[in-house]
Amino acid sequence: MTTKKALFAALFSMASSTLVFGQEKKELDKNSIKDLCGCYEITFKYTETFAPEIDYEKKLDYTAAALELALPIYEGDDKISIQHLLVVNDTMVVKHWRQDWIYENEEVFTYNKDNSWNFKKIPADQVSGQWTQKVYQTDDSPRYSGSATWVHFDGKHFWENKADSPLPRREYTKRSDYNVMIRGNRHEITDFGWVHEQDNDKIIRTEGAADVLLAQEKGMNIYTKVAEEKCQLAKDWWDEHGDFWTSVREAWNGIYDREGDLTLAKKVDGKPLFMHLYPLEKKGATSDEIEEVISKFVIAEKEVSSVQTK
Repeated sequence: MTTKKALFAALFSMASSTLVFGQEKKELDKNSIKDLCGCYEITFKYTETFAPEIDYEKKLDYTAAALELALPIYEGDDKISIQHLLVVNDTMVVKHWRQDWIYENEEVFTYNKDNSWNFKKIPADQVSGQWTQKVYQTDDSPRYSGSATWVHFDGKHFWENKADSPLPRREYTKRSDYNVMIRGNRHEITDFGWVHEQDNDKIIRTEGAADVLLAQEKGMNIYTKVAEEKCQLAKDWWDEHGDFWTSVREAWNGIYDREGDLTLAKKVDGKPLFMHLYPLEKKGATSDEIEEVISKFVIAEKEVSSVQTK
């Protein structure tokens, strides 16, 4: 074999091995993401750990528990979508948050402040082999997103990332002393389910100034898998309500498929979006009616103050 042929054969072998490894790694990633699905008993625990100002008064720890179904609603080669549904007192189902995982995603909306997200294009080489987790509110409006590599090493399977986000639901109606949370998210698959570990910075962000750290906190959301039958009520609920929420997601997709920053009103006609959506669901609204309502919440920057105070 000539030197050129030998070199070509070696390069071809290396490229083939890299491709095979990449495909195997991607399947490992997808399996870990799908391991987030199931019926879970969850404990939520948060405690503030540090504040730079000595006169800051540490807030009370937060603890809660829930029964929740993490339901896979879409799986493709490069995307997996998981809808979370709360089961309350074994009698009622509440649509909770949603997470989409997208492979080598190059477009994201990153949270700025004041219910505004900045559109960002990421170079392909920066997201090679990575998965973007996009997290959505209960009404399928944006919350936060971040990109990172799933790690499979020494029997561990985890993904970790930092992402700017609005205040968490447990605080946004109770606090106004900060306006951005920089989330340190770590999702790790365990033998009993998975753990969402958080190291969060509570930030005061103002235009034209550096971020100011108010406090830091540690969070542990522990998902313990239980029998699927415990979440049957949620599965039945989704069978009945899923088509409506598919239409809601499609309406939002028309808004997300844009290259530009996004600002949303917190209220229209004195009501947040979810209070507009539930009556639409009850009456069996058309896709056009859903799209019309959601579009009212998409506003220009100069309109933010007037619309949010209606």
